[in-house]
Amino acid sequence: MNKQHVDLTQGHIGRQMIGMAVPMLAGTFSMTAFNLADTWFVAKLGILPMAAMSYTFPVAMIMGSVAMALGMGTTVVVSQALGEGDREKARRISTDCMLLTLVLVELLGLAMFACMGPVFRLMNASEEVLPMIRQYMLWYLPFTGLAFLSMPANSILRAAGNAKWPSLVMVIGAVLNCVLDPLLIFGPWKFPALGIQGASIATTLTRILTFFLSIYVLHRTYGLVAKPHLRIRELVHSWGHVLHIAGPAFVSNLLMPLSAFVLTSLVGRHGDSVVAAYGAGGRVEMFAYLCPMALGISLVPLVGQNYGAGRYDRVEGCRRWSERLALGWGAVIAVVFFLAAPYIAPLFNSKHDAVMERELVLYLRIMPFGYGLREVLRYITIFLNAISRPMSSLALNAIFLVGFNVPFAVVGEALFGVAGIYGGVVLGSNLAGLLALIYGRRKVSEAALAQVTVTP
Repeated sequence: MNKQHVDLTQGHIGRQMIGMAVPMLAGTFSMTAFNLADTWFVAKLGILPMAAMSYTFPVAMIMGSVAMALGMGTTVVVSQALGEGDREKARRISTDCMLLTLVLVELLGLAMFACMGPVFRLMNASEEVLPMIRQYMLWYLPFTGLAFLSMPANSILRAAGNAKWPSLVMVIGAVLNCVLDPLLIFGPWKFPALGIQGASIATTLTRILTFFLSIYVLHRTYGLVAKPHLRIRELVHSWGHVLHIAGPAFVSNLLMPLSAFVLTSLVGRHGDSVVAAYGAGGRVEMFAYLCPMALGISLVPLVGQNYGAGRYDRVEGCRRWSERLALGWGAVIAVVFFLAAPYIAPLFNSKHDAVMERELVLYLRIMPFGYGLREVLRYITIFLNAISRPMSSLALNAIFLVGFNVPFAVVGEALFGVAGIYGGVVLGSNLAGLLALIYGRRKVSEAALAQVTVTP
């Protein structure tokens, strides 16, 4: 039996935010554990496989950026439609945009597959590492369409106000990946020892299986999946609603892997051990984003439903709560990571590479001091997308990544080497976060939203 969506336009704002974020905490923890398991098991193969996996991150981020942008656009439109009471519109858009995600991500994956060599050479990947990168991508890129469909499927569940099922799906995925990784990488019992290729197969298979679970729940519980069709006029109409948000969000999300591409290239100048440390640091720092990420995921449906219902006072209340939580959490995590760095680094250094361990400690002692204001920036961009202002969201991200992040990292590397890269990123994060804080307080307020609504 299909259930009605959860009404998020009534009740205490703080309790609703926490109520949706807490179930997602298990999901974000699982998503982090999913990625960290890959890194931990591959680290046991040596520095070169670790470096190879680190080089694949920006490419994987590009695929994820497309899926995330379409998921964001779908969530905004679906949550606004549910807030307006138009359930059929929500159902049609949900289905049409999962089809769009499948097509676009798969085409992008195949294009990347066709030009692997030039792409990774641009990131300064050595000839020793390139064969391992190809082994990993051989099982990753051809199946990206199906593998990334779980993102928009889970986003639609959250748009309906259900944070528990997406979280459970991510938990199941993390457990399955942790089981498959050692079996396929090292080959105990009668399993084949596939090395880094095994990590790729485990990741791809897990993501495809979790998508089918998400789509089953979405259809059986909420009935927000219609029968797919190829009627061009209806598809274009549905896609147009979502692409209004997803187009700028995609460009914004695409800036992140492109920025990561440049940063990886800069780090790549300093050797494979440094690249391995950089990749491990990126996975470890995902733990710093567990709570903020869970909150951020809950914001889109919460803000979208209230904006669709005209509850601008509640939209402003959500913004205030999110700012405080981001800044407080960022301050705590910066201190914790600074103190714990010497104890974390050896966990990813099974081959006792002194350079890799030293560089990972450096990463974990510098980068966290940009987390708090970077989360403020991310939350404000989420708010702007949820209230149908995607171009403003894109502008803030572009200022951060293109105007601050990359230039400061380039200058920092020229002056101080690897430490300068990390310091440049931290400086860019804090400046962009302050700018977003000021802009958000001006534009995401009850008075400003009400004025825009009544203006011809």
